[in-house]
Amino acid sequence: MARFPFLSASAWATAFILLNSLIPSVRADEASESDTVTATDSSGNVIALAADRYPALYTGDFGDCMGGQSLINITSFDAAYYKDNMTVLFNLAGTTNLRNESLMYGEDRFDILFNPCNANFATLCPMNDSVPIIGQAIIPVSASDVSAIPAIALVIPDFEGSAVLRIFSNATQTQIGCFQSVMRNGASFSHPAAVGSVLGIFAIVALLASFATAIYGISVPQIRTHYAHSLSVLVVFEVFQSIFFSGALSVNWPSVNAAWWSNFAWSAGMIYSKSMLDSMDSFTGVSGNSSQVGGAGSTVLNNNGGLQQQIYGRSLELANPFSKRAEELASRLYKRAAATNSTSDPRMFKWAGLPVSPGLPIPGNWSNFAGELSDVGVPAADAFTVGFVWLLILILILVALTVAFKWTLEGLATIKWIKHDRLALFRSHWLGFTGLVVLRTLFISFFMMMTLCLFQFSYGGKSGPIGIAAIVFLIFFVGGLGIAFYACFYRVKFGQYQSSPERIHLKQRKIMKFIPWVTTVRESNLEESERTKTAASVSFFKLDFVGEDAEGQNSVHENAAYTKRFGWLSARYRRTRWWFFAFWVVYQFVRACFIGGARGNPQAQVFGNFVWEVIAFIAIIKINPYEGSRNTALAVWMLGIVKVFTAGLTIAFLPQFNVARIPTTVIGIVIIIAQGLLTIGLLILIVLGAFSSYMSLTRNREEFKPHGMENIRMKYFDHVAEKATDLPPPPPPIPEEPKEPYFSVNTVRRAPKIEDEDTVPDLANLPHPNASQQSFPNRRSRANSAAYSMRSANAGYGNVPFGARVHRASWSSRDFQNWQENDSGRAPDTPSTIQSRVGSGHNTANNSVSKTPLVRPSASHSSLKPSTPTRDPLAQPTQERTR
Repeated sequence: MARFPFLSASAWATAFILLNSLIPSVRADEASESDTVTATDSSGNVIALAADRYPALYTGDFGDCMGGQSLINITSFDAAYYKDNMTVLFNLAGTTNLRNESLMYGEDRFDILFNPCNANFATLCPMNDSVPIIGQAIIPVSASDVSAIPAIALVIPDFEGSAVLRIFSNATQTQIGCFQSVMRNGASFSHPAAVGSVLGIFAIVALLASFATAIYGISVPQIRTHYAHSLSVLVVFEVFQSIFFSGALSVNWPSVNAAWWSNFAWSAGMIYSKSMLDSMDSFTGVSGNSSQVGGAGSTVLNNNGGLQQQIYGRSLELANPFSKRAEELASRLYKRAAATNSTSDPRMFKWAGLPVSPGLPIPGNWSNFAGELSDVGVPAADAFTVGFVWLLILILILVALTVAFKWTLEGLATIKWIKHDRLALFRSHWLGFTGLVVLRTLFISFFMMMTLCLFQFSYGGKSGPIGIAAIVFLIFFVGGLGIAFYACFYRVKFGQYQSSPERIHLKQRKIMKFIPWVTTVRESNLEESERTKTAASVSFFKLDFVGEDAEGQNSVHENAAYTKRFGWLSARYRRTRWWFFAFWVVYQFVRACFIGGARGNPQAQVFGNFVWEVIAFIAIIKINPYEGSRNTALAVWMLGIVKVFTAGLTIAFLPQFNVARIPTTVIGIVIIIAQGLLTIGLLILIVLGAFSSYMSLTRNREEFKPHGMENIRMKYFDHVAEKATDLPPPPPPIPEEPKEPYFSVNTVRRAPKIEDEDTVPDLANLPHPNASQQSFPNRRSRANSAAYSMRSANAGYGNVPFGARVHRASWSSRDFQNWQENDSGRAPDTPSTIQSRVGSGHNTANNSVSKTPLVRPSASHSSLKPSTPTRDPLAQPTQERTR
């Protein structure tokens, strides 16, 4: 006798013990036709169902949960739950090298023992090395048996459950076989063929846009300016690789995360190719039979005469491998590739799993980097070798495409399909561009290769892969860090820079007005009074430009020679942050040490990675290296936040916290949402970057299509030119305080008038009209008196402005009559007589007249309203008046 299979489910519902209830009885449902079967649903109605339909829950790939020590080899292990007809299907096929042993089957839910000879498993009665194990059962279940399965388990992506088959000896009731298969419901986050292809297409778009801006143009500084604003391919792959290598930490990941990360495996070189893996298995030390799982004759079992010796009373060296006939029969009947095999039920072949490939962990185990790699079918021992081989293939492809593009341009220019000088800089320096393509590719893959090399060192294995990993590690470590620091040294030495001491001050501040925080400030940026108010300070240094380059310019991006040599490192960064590539290399190396090299200590690995990501995030925000706005938004903010967020949530997966699988899966889905939003944002920025690169490529054209976006194009060019200077924006204008309304006359300018042309006498010495009648000189003209009074120096009142010409007031008939009475007996004055009399000093007593403004001659006439002044017809001027 023996005990039979049970299933255990972890995560969404530990209640998936439904397959534990595989009671050996056969349902009476029979196929009425080759493509349909009749069934009775939960309401008792007879329904017709497709024979090749997918079950609600079914098993996937399966493996040996005894580490390859099972005494049975299994080629087929399938179990499924059909919700529509409330049945459980079970299928088993395999072979053994046991000579004669009875088995016992049972399950832990009901703890029922039964005789497999009565349950369609006659090949197990007894188990014999010459008879293949073949059996199939369709087991009815009741609603109470499956009531513990939540409805969400049938639709949630990557349902985390497993089916375990344990086989025990009837004689000693000791386990002699254990096989485990992962459970699925058809919904999954893992779609490498579809999602990976879409992401690859967008990456190619970003690559083409970046390459086009790097080769278009004649002026190297101008090319660099537009190249800096295209989306960086390094940042694109850093997003993909950061998402994928999140699963390299040594924790027990939920199944949803491993499935999600499989879509990004191609960016890290983890591309499954059966022929490639088969060719390198012997080199990496991976061995085994991929058509079956178990240890019955496929490998040499070595337990020093332990369990098997006790049960079977025989020596392992005398164990004969199972017969050729049995192996061929099992392979012919149950090989998964033969989905249309007429000798077996075709329903099993569309959804049933395969024996797990050699080197992969047991299905249902997503721990560590090996668990993540199992979703893409790459053994952990082959990870470094596969990634390195695909990197070499990528470099060859890029070099071939660059050379082909150059000669394609030459051919098009020869047949005059393009202008002869089109892309002249690239065509004349195509060898240099090809070398830069190789260097840039290696620089982008720096983090990936350092992580895989360090993982290979910590994983161990055969000496061949470890030796190659050591060589590659030295090339990338020495080459990457060496070139980065040499580029900095070259600029400092030949760019006439001077090092001087500096201090970094720690200044206290508050975030959101209540969270204490400390920020770093250079001493040279502090006021003299603020230097004593900082919390602490440390010694540092600064580099100051003290001369001119060979071209007479002090900007690194204006130096064409430096850009040609090291532009593939520094071209995308701001003028004052051109050295950021050296910081990036150090950051990625330390990060690779935690992710790839510290796999043996999960706690140090997870906490160290989290702390390092926080430090790097704050430093990159402070540095703000990128010149382009899209690169800043993606590399500094979006990617930095998601890295810190993912590293922080990973702490919950550490074994010492012992978080249940349902909360663990929820946390995993939160990580997927964050990384999914990052991916969507990346795709949007790739599209925007491609359009901005198109505008950069049309900068020498007067016409631009679409015409409606011409204003956006011009604003973009202004933005590019402004960012290239890397100067702080001018301070905003201070709004002027509103002024109160006021009115004032500061100056008055008199314009010439017609009256200025008249010749008038000098009336400076005429008496004031308010004087007594006796004080007026005889026959004095009233008009002359008015003119004199208005020219008086002491005229401090009146309604005539200073400098204005005074016109004679209008005379009434009474005034004229009084004048005649007073001057009776005298001849009328003429201007000549008045002038002669005034100049000779005649009537000097009367010359000291009052110089008040002109008023009415008599107070009795004050009620009369003055009319508009008119020219006196009696007064004839004898000289021109001077203004």
